[in-house]
Amino acid sequence: MLSNVGRHVKSLGTAAVAAVRRTAAPSVGTGLLTPSRQMSDFRPEPCMSKDEKGLLAMGTRRIFNEEHDMIRETARKYFEDKVVPHHAKWEQEGQVSRECWLEAGELGLLAMTVPEQYGGIGQDVLAAAVMWEEQAYTGCTGPGFALHSEIVAPYLVNYGTEEQKERFLPGLVSGACIGAIAMTEPGAGSDLAGIKTHAVDAGDHYVLNGSKTFITNGAMADLVIVCAKTAPEKGAHGVSLLLLEAGMPGFTRGKNLKKLGMKAQDTSELFFDDVKIPKENLLGGENKGFYRLMSELPQERLLIADMAVAAGEAAFEWSRAYCKDRKAFGKPIISKQVLNHQLAEMKTELAVGRAFVDQCLELHQKHKLDSATASMAKYWATDLQNKIADQGVQLHGGFGYMWEYPICRMYADARVQRIYGGTNEIMKELIARDVMA
Repeated sequence: MLSNVGRHVKSLGTAAVAAVRRTAAPSVGTGLLTPSRQMSDFRPEPCMSKDEKGLLAMGTRRIFNEEHDMIRETARKYFEDKVVPHHAKWEQEGQVSRECWLEAGELGLLAMTVPEQYGGIGQDVLAAAVMWEEQAYTGCTGPGFALHSEIVAPYLVNYGTEEQKERFLPGLVSGACIGAIAMTEPGAGSDLAGIKTHAVDAGDHYVLNGSKTFITNGAMADLVIVCAKTAPEKGAHGVSLLLLEAGMPGFTRGKNLKKLGMKAQDTSELFFDDVKIPKENLLGGENKGFYRLMSELPQERLLIADMAVAAGEAAFEWSRAYCKDRKAFGKPIISKQVLNHQLAEMKTELAVGRAFVDQCLELHQKHKLDSATASMAKYWATDLQNKIADQGVQLHGGFGYMWEYPICRMYADARVQRIYGGTNEIMKELIARDVMA
């Protein structure tokens, strides 16, 4: 079924390629029913695992199957071999390398849900989730893969013209074209109606003016989906999405912003000064941008939630390993009841969080995840991540405050999770609307 599967998943070996060939792109609702998912083949939940990897063990979780495990094995090896050794250097430089993107693309780890006809491998959202989680397990937040693969690419798959899909999707899959989306402005974050960036119809093109800030992948992006007002008098309902390409005259990038955390992830300001955007670069119809954004936000919030729980699981395992190794008064500190009870609480809360987020993943796989439930997952999981990271730092003592320790970097990286993708306060507002309906 996948003529190019060897190129995309070449590290898996012949047997694995054959398995992926048999099961890739499962139809919605049947992806969980492959032979490896029969009731007789029980997959324990992470909290039940006796594997030395604990909550990070492969072969767990009932929502996944053996084919997802193969993708997980490839992703884990990629991050361990190609990202972890370089991440400290990238933190100093403020961005990852182009090679990092191309190597991920060569392995088929970018934009996995893109259909085969546009260069992808047509996998399901659960395969994409494997990639999110494996990145979170390493604590390496530099590569903006999730935004590129499961936020930018779906806009093109779902709303792009055939010409746009053929022009941009193969590059997003290979890593040759890095994607970004530009919504936030200095004066408009959660309030989409307040954006000032505007595009004026000039016949066969739009003239774009304005600026954006806090744009993930902003410094390296080759393609940016820009949210701009094309009918300002209509407020949020006058927003359109425009495909901005690197090199277009009038498009400039500001400084790479220095942040509390996620120091290897390029986050930039973007400026538009009379940029001419061809009409063929209008994405999803004029003045339809708000509706497109609302349709895609549940997936964005779900991926944030899943990465948050995965990061918390990693923080727990780092903390448990430290407490087993660190000695005080002649014994490992994990023998102290106050500390092992703390770890017990952390593991329990993560198990609860994992169960809810996995339920959301399964709902989304069946196209049943609604906005309110995605908002619940995003706010609750990111609050949990911050709590677990804080507890992990405390368990590490003074070493938890040292940047060389991953728990310290996790603590800094976690803070923004409660802000982007819609602040957690906005998430509660969206949930409250559903409560009052």
